[in-house]
Amino acid sequence: MPDGEGIDRERNRLAGRLGRFGQVGVNIGGAAASMAASRLIGGAGGNKAAAEALRAALGRTRGPLMKVAQMIATIPEALPEEFAQELAQLQSNAPDMGWPFVKRRMRAELGADWEARFASFEQKASHAASLGQVHRAVLHDGRAVACKLQYPDMASAVESDIGQLKTLLGLFKATERAIDPSDGVEEIADRLREELDYGRERQHMALYARLLAPFADIAVPEPVDELSSGRLLTMTWLTGGPILAYKDSDQATRNRIATLLFNAWWVPMTGSGVIHGDPHLGNYTVTEGAKTLNLLDFGCVRIFPPKFVEGVVALYRALLADDIDGCVAAYEIWGFEGLTKDLVEVLNLWARFIYGPLMDDRVRTIADGISPGQYGRKEAFKVRDLLRAKGPVKIPREFVFMDRAAIGLGAAFLHMRAELNFYQMFQTSIEGFDRDVLAARQRAALDAVGL
Repeated sequence: MPDGEGIDRERNRLAGRLGRFGQVGVNIGGAAASMAASRLIGGAGGNKAAAEALRAALGRTRGPLMKVAQMIATIPEALPEEFAQELAQLQSNAPDMGWPFVKRRMRAELGADWEARFASFEQKASHAASLGQVHRAVLHDGRAVACKLQYPDMASAVESDIGQLKTLLGLFKATERAIDPSDGVEEIADRLREELDYGRERQHMALYARLLAPFADIAVPEPVDELSSGRLLTMTWLTGGPILAYKDSDQATRNRIATLLFNAWWVPMTGSGVIHGDPHLGNYTVTEGAKTLNLLDFGCVRIFPPKFVEGVVALYRALLADDIDGCVAAYEIWGFEGLTKDLVEVLNLWARFIYGPLMDDRVRTIADGISPGQYGRKEAFKVRDLLRAKGPVKIPREFVFMDRAAIGLGAAFLHMRAELNFYQMFQTSIEGFDRDVLAARQRAALDAVGL
């Protein structure tokens, strides 16, 4: 049975969805009551208490809802400040499901003789998160591999949790009218559904191997197709340590890691309209001596229409030229509607923050005196406050992951305390940009991997 059919069947399992709704609803119900009470209390104190209650409720909820809430917290201006700060603290790591689950899942995916297909298989997970866990194993030919196992009933859980999240966001509408995040929520929901399709993730992996082939110092694992399925992904194990282990290294080493991150994120975007949409540093490791950057997770990959990438480049060039009409045209390419001069000026505050380091032709840090966890937060809240008076504005869905990746990249540069000429790096990535050329390149790459 094709992977997609199996996922659709599981997604529609009514019993699983209703069970998840009931489990999550108990936690969310208490948070909703706190939020209602906060409106009676009024003021920042009430909002803070409600935000803390919501984070506590989600923190007790294992599964995709916590991951979706983290994503929502990264959408600029989508939530009041207190809520965004609390939800950003949620951690998706979780205890692993244990050996009995592993044996059941592996038997279901590979058959009763699954253990015989490996020379060794570690019982304890090397990593466990919100949607699944990873085990290290060795094949009979000596290759070390990572086996990524999806937790049971995740498709049902995702559909239930997306519904719960929409209910939560509805609670903000009475007081928060600056931003309409509805398209952003749908965008996140679609990407999360894609993360459950391990067949698609194998295609994403092959796509990135193709797009990053010119970079010998960026590594992508190779899928082992005969040991993979819709809910099991086996891939070669890439040896390396966490990026943050290098945060106190010499400047040259930190700059090198930052350059590798820039190339891994921006070159596929500006060259082929593809971006790695999950900026969590846990999705990357570095080999000894910072020689190679390893990309580890390809569940959340966004493939943009070439026209959207044209808007990214057009806005950058319009900001450089201080061309307001050019900015309006770029926003309209992205799908913003009903823009007034006042709205454009507010949106440009955020755009100049994102593009700022790319417009400054000198060696510099990404931002001075800002901690990684606060990168972009002050600017986002300033924009939200201004949009209360000038807006509202509806955020186009494609904007969500481009913006999220840019913020994640900036935070990574802050962790590394990188000092680079970001202007020159970005200029190199968009040199000779042509939408038709990008469209042809993107189509060839997608066809090559079956997307």
